[in-house]
Amino acid sequence: MTEQRWPDGPLRREDPEVASLLAEERARQRRTLQLIASENFASPAVLEATGSVLTNKYAEGYPGRRYYGGNAVVDRVEEVARARARRLFGADWANVQPHSGSNANAAALLALAKPGDTVLALRLDQGGHLTHGSPVNFSGRLFRFVHYGLTPAGDGGERIDLDAVADLARRERPAVVIAGATAYPRVIDPAPFAAIAEEVGARFLFDAAHVAGLVVGGIHPNPVPYADVVTFTTHKTLRGPRGGGVVGRAGLGEAIDRAVFPGLQGGPLEHVVAAKAVAFGEALRPDFSGYAAQVVANARALAGALAEEGLRLVSGGTDTHLVLVDLRSFDPDLDGRVAQTALERAGIVANRNAIPADPRPPFVTSGLRFGSAAETTAGMGEEEMGAIGGLIARALRAREDGRALDALAGEVGQLCEKFPPPGAGRG
Repeated sequence: MTEQRWPDGPLRREDPEVASLLAEERARQRRTLQLIASENFASPAVLEATGSVLTNKYAEGYPGRRYYGGNAVVDRVEEVARARARRLFGADWANVQPHSGSNANAAALLALAKPGDTVLALRLDQGGHLTHGSPVNFSGRLFRFVHYGLTPAGDGGERIDLDAVADLARRERPAVVIAGATAYPRVIDPAPFAAIAEEVGARFLFDAAHVAGLVVGGIHPNPVPYADVVTFTTHKTLRGPRGGGVVGRAGLGEAIDRAVFPGLQGGPLEHVVAAKAVAFGEALRPDFSGYAAQVVANARALAGALAEEGLRLVSGGTDTHLVLVDLRSFDPDLDGRVAQTALERAGIVANRNAIPADPRPPFVTSGLRFGSAAETTAGMGEEEMGAIGGLIARALRAREDGRALDALAGEVGQLCEKFPPPGAGRG
């Protein structure tokens, strides 16, 4: 793979301070384990497109309907991205302009509902997303959200309670039903949500931000045949640039387009749209399904290793790229904030996360969230993930021993040097 150093490039000459910071980040990504569930490593081709001359072009509007001149090439780039997105998801239309998954969700809600309408979604403290009704987010400020939750912990527990979802929908009669999560390790079947939405006359929005790559890789059920609108991000399991998108069946494309522009955004980031097109092209290759399967296999291997070390797995395991653990079974006094800090010193990057019925506040938490997508991209397999589970447990046990954590960071660095991420190279 092409190694991106730019040792004597214009950035190093013109702004050595920023160039030095980028070099530090490159080294951090190469020498530490990236286990953030919402991150991945983009390919050199995606990085090249993201840093391309398209950043110079203002392209407010859509292909064939721009408000500025000089967009003949940009129109073709965006059409390629839209066509590839439609093909990936089996959708009738696609909008590839949202700057993020949050913007994609905002556009979808603006198209599907009116301010003040009732929207049904998963509780934030049980795995839901900020844009699914947080009172400090636009969603909670513009719409009336009611939330469903998970079944109690135990055998087969901590799963979405579909009976409760149906009962809540019948009682509240929402305008929109949302499925999707940011910290839920299990498959979310779109079919029963579609049936619930149809019964109460609601629109159905599936937020596939985390599982989009698993969907197009054939590992997670495709929500497009069931949902009115599907939103997604391009930088998690899809391995693309940071950004969002919206796809769906015929009938709502024009409303979504209007909600994205002029309803929400101005000029699109066409250099990022080009990078999305590249990532979609990569995901259309036959080997992507193998990658998606390995992501899940690696997550399960990591989950199994963590369980052996005494960490309780929320919902008992995982079907996706995501593992959520309850630290209290490992050490009742250990909270997520302390655990995250200790792991980072040991070279293991993850994030603290609330668990269902968490007694601790959101900034502290009783849980950790891990993801397997990035290190799977780097080439790690189940054997490495099992070893990583052991490294995590050792770091948590040694959380007050700085020398031990520094020694672990050395071990982590040696492991990572064998699996350099795309674009970061060796050495």
